[in-house]
Amino acid sequence: MHPKNLSISDFNYSLPEERIANYPLNERDASKLLIYKNGDISDDIYKNIAEHFPANALLLFNDTRVVEARLLFQKPTGGIIEIFCLEPHEQYADVTTAMLQQGKVYWQCLVGGASKWKHGQVLKRIIPAFEKEIILQAVYTEKKAGSFVIELSWSPESMSFAELLHHAGAIPLPPYIKRKPEASDAERYQTIYANLEGSVAAPTAGLHFTNNIFQSLSKKNIQTDFVTLHVGAGTFKPVKAEYMEQHEMHSEFIDVSSKTIEHIVSKLDDTIIAVGTTSMRTIETLYWLGVKLSKDIGTPAMELKQWEAYNLPLPDMSAKTALQTVADWMEKNKMERLVTKTSIIIAPGYKPRIIKALVTNFHQPQSTLLLLIAALIGDDWKGVYDHALKNNFRFLSYGDGCLLWAK
Repeated sequence: MHPKNLSISDFNYSLPEERIANYPLNERDASKLLIYKNGDISDDIYKNIAEHFPANALLLFNDTRVVEARLLFQKPTGGIIEIFCLEPHEQYADVTTAMLQQGKVYWQCLVGGASKWKHGQVLKRIIPAFEKEIILQAVYTEKKAGSFVIELSWSPESMSFAELLHHAGAIPLPPYIKRKPEASDAERYQTIYANLEGSVAAPTAGLHFTNNIFQSLSKKNIQTDFVTLHVGAGTFKPVKAEYMEQHEMHSEFIDVSSKTIEHIVSKLDDTIIAVGTTSMRTIETLYWLGVKLSKDIGTPAMELKQWEAYNLPLPDMSAKTALQTVADWMEKNKMERLVTKTSIIIAPGYKPRIIKALVTNFHQPQSTLLLLIAALIGDDWKGVYDHALKNNFRFLSYGDGCLLWAK
């Protein structure tokens, strides 16, 4: 069955509110770890995760950094307007370019209290910083389906947008965490290896990894590498349609170096493991970009649309050939990094081309992330989640996690 025809109601389970983790544990690697392999389920903690990987494996992490994407303004009348920066305006080539803008930037945003904000009305805020004040202004220039285009301008103009957010914004905790962000979230809602700024949500599978874990991986000759997918607010977007054909996946920027692609190619005969659903979506996207290039149907931006992995003619192409095709294309075009967008949806009916296992947290009922889990381990996801609920695992972003080996 084509994933378009899947009913989201088949991917539901009861998640009591008290099982949602509102805070992380004091120690990142003390979180519980469920291991699923060949139909068997066992329990451990993240501190011991290296013991569950074969020697010479390659773990791939998403090194995106969460930005302080929530901006609050108070109108002269006292009303609060909340601007949630989703993604750069289409005029910018990528997230990094938009983050480096000085003095002014255009961003696609969600707006809380939008009915109180008239078109063209300038919102102003003064933020104490260093020995000077930052003056921030916002005007919404266009209303789109589900979002607004906001012009943000500030002084001093020499400050980048990324720097501005550090001073003026707040970490955007997921909507299911029913509390306000606290100072500790600035550290704990980031992985220890977070690098490129641009996400509005953390790649939460990586939150459990510590320097001690990386040392234990190294001792076992387990290699690591990094890709980037800037997580958008679409990761929390509920599936409201009964059938997946009516659900639109938001596209997200990916950024992968040619050296990382070559590293993956060199490890295809070993075991490649994705840490997080975002890493898996990035890695699997690379395969399909190689297919598109080989069939001469690649676009200049090499973007992968939501259903292309299912609608392209079934390729008789190995992972090595597909990835090497991408690497060769990058070399031909003198590109050290591939920066493009993906909106791939991984759902039952999808066969992973690159990865053999996935490290991930537990996901919301009736979510596209749960569909990805079902694509990896089939209907056994129900047993995995039932085990986690019965054994006091903590759920969602700040919760525990699992290591799932593909069936």
